[in-house]
Amino acid sequence: MTSDPADLTVADYLDAARDMAAAERPFLAHLLAEEAARRVDDPDAAQSIRAQYPNPTAQRD
Repeated sequence: MTSDPADLTVADYLDAARDMAAAERPFLAHLLAEEAARRVDDPDAAQSIRAQYPNPTAQRD
């Protein structure tokens, strides 16, 4: 992995999100996935990423 955040890829962010989810750090996983979703050009792919890592602090009705 690179030390310059500008060089990180969508795959890097998704790998880190999976690692944080496995480590039971859902909010960090959500933040990393949100950055990955922001970096993809396809809105459907971005929505899919966001759906996999929802915000654990969001109010659910």
